[in-house]
Amino acid sequence: MRKFGLIGKTLVHSFSKKYFTEKFEREAVDANYELYSIANVDSLRQFVQEHSLCGLNVTIPYKQDVIPLLDEIDSEAQMVGAVNVIKIKREGERLCLKGFNTDVVGFRNSLKPLLKPWHTSALVLGTGGASKAVLYVLENLGIAARCVSRQKREGMLTYETLDADVMRRNTLIVNTTPLGTFPNVETCPDIPYRLLTEKHMLFDLVYNPEQTLFMKKGLQNGAAVKNGYEMLVGQAEASWRIWNL
Repeated sequence: MRKFGLIGKTLVHSFSKKYFTEKFEREAVDANYELYSIANVDSLRQFVQEHSLCGLNVTIPYKQDVIPLLDEIDSEAQMVGAVNVIKIKREGERLCLKGFNTDVVGFRNSLKPLLKPWHTSALVLGTGGASKAVLYVLENLGIAARCVSRQKREGMLTYETLDADVMRRNTLIVNTTPLGTFPNVETCPDIPYRLLTEKHMLFDLVYNPEQTLFMKKGLQNGAAVKNGYEMLVGQAEASWRIWNL
């Protein structure tokens, strides 16, 4: 039986195990998928060996931390600066780990059908590994984007600077933070929702619950909304293709 899994910190409500377990049963694949909540990734190679893993997904907060531990990195993942998929190959006694980023294809394919001509500038809420994939996609789609951080950082906005002019110009807002994820469903990014209009679209990478507080507040103010489920399915299927190359 081939073994796959997800490494991260808070995984109890992860989509991945259920998705891949059902996929393996449906397609009669002799494999299993487990969730591995780990304190750090320093011993990644040893971890892979001990669990006889054939492939891994990577989530918060390790999408950047794993990069120095890999033997190779795909060119797109290199440009993004974050890895969420590791392909594991064994050549005799030698273990080879190669990193990829499937958040890119998942986000791009989910976002593109929703774009309108006025979605020319975006705010990306959060600064973690997922934000890097989002920024990469937006740049490639010709959409100007800036990150919004809780702390003052060079080249980034803070939530306090999101005034009427900033909100008017940035009609696409993407939440890459975990705020609003089950069970903490009463939390959401601190943006001025009252300044949203029918031209705004709020894309939330969170997929559980189906409609986050971020999305609800967007709908209440006339904005279009989208959750991260379709993106997650897209990146999961892309992961499976990579593991089977």
